Amino acid sequence: MDVRRREPRDLGACARVLAEVHRTDGYPVDWPERPEGWLSPPALLDAWVAEHEGVTAGHVVLSRGEPDDAAPALLCRRDGVPVEAVAVVGRLFVAPTARGLGAGALLMARAGREARARGLRPVLDVVASDTAAVALYDRLGWSPLGSVEQRWGPGRTVTVRCYAAPA
Repeated sequence: MDVRRREPRDLGACARVLAEVHRTDGYPVDWPERPEGWLSPPALLDAWVAEHEGVTAGHVVLSRGEPDDAAPALLCRRDGVPVEAVAVVGRLFVAPTARGLGAGALLMARAGREARARGLRPVLDVVASDTAAVALYDRLGWSPLGSVEQRWGPGRTVTVRCYAAPA
């Protein structure tokens, strides 16, 4: 398994893997109108892909927090750090056929190293019902910051768990 910086030419393959993950696991919860655009949030700092035998196997991004991101706010409140000192790890997914090969852990490690190299504290959030992702973050030593309820449209509230990277 290799992890490398995402290139613009990777977006199509990443969107296809994301579609597989959505069909299999329901992630992302709401399918984006433009999946390739969704993979590059407005506050993007960097992105990486995992490849297994030359095939795209996973993806992760590192970005600045956005106004509706709960994890940066919880970390700032808990540790007294400014929001400018926080980076959000997101858009993490691994192809169903590549699971169990360590892609998720490698992608998380790469994003965490890059955040720290930039002097930033990595955080993330995850829908509480995504038990596989929660198990990965727990296994990797990420510490829970808390859970929040977020309104995702009229009459729809979702519980989101927030985490901070291990020191």
